[in-house]
Amino acid sequence: MPDWKERLTRQLEPVLMQPDPRQQLSAYHDMPYAIFRYPPEDEFGVRRQVALLRTRLEQSGKRVTIISLAECLAAALEAEDMGPDALVDAEKSVGLEATVDTVFQILSDYQPLDELVARRIPADVDPLRDLVFIVRAGALFPVYRTSALLEQIKGKVQVPAVLFYPGELDGAAGLRFMGVLDAEHNYRPKIF
Repeated sequence: MPDWKERLTRQLEPVLMQPDPRQQLSAYHDMPYAIFRYPPEDEFGVRRQVALLRTRLEQSGKRVTIISLAECLAAALEAEDMGPDALVDAEKSVGLEATVDTVFQILSDYQPLDELVARRIPADVDPLRDLVFIVRAGALFPVYRTSALLEQIKGKVQVPAVLFYPGELDGAAGLRFMGVLDAEHNYRPKIF
């Protein structure tokens, strides 16, 4: 059994099954979320296991909302007329770095990613019943770091949530996004 699958089923799942998992997920009342780290190359296996975990949680009475960061990114780009063809044209005309900067600016200023995520959380959430899984973070690579997203959703997410993070652990609380970018050491949520 891969290390990530064991952490998912033996560490994270028991916490999420609790009547109120918030205290076990985070020491911060305004950040009731955690990070589940896994190797980027195991993305499809993690997706399968997350679907199974969702089923087990729902069978125990929880309601799980899945928020895809890939879908949020696509919606933000479409809203700014930056569909796939426009991205290709931008990369050809101004280069990759400028295109990445443009996408970052869209997710930061014009279509803030934290607001896109917050809008996908049901209005009638109950912290004792609801869970939010934030998935497909790899779609943001290399334009947007998840550490920024987690800081910006602070106070906007009132229910237990888990960010499924493709990356590597660096020290006790550092994470290297996709195992490539320099480690961010300012993650405050618990890392499973």
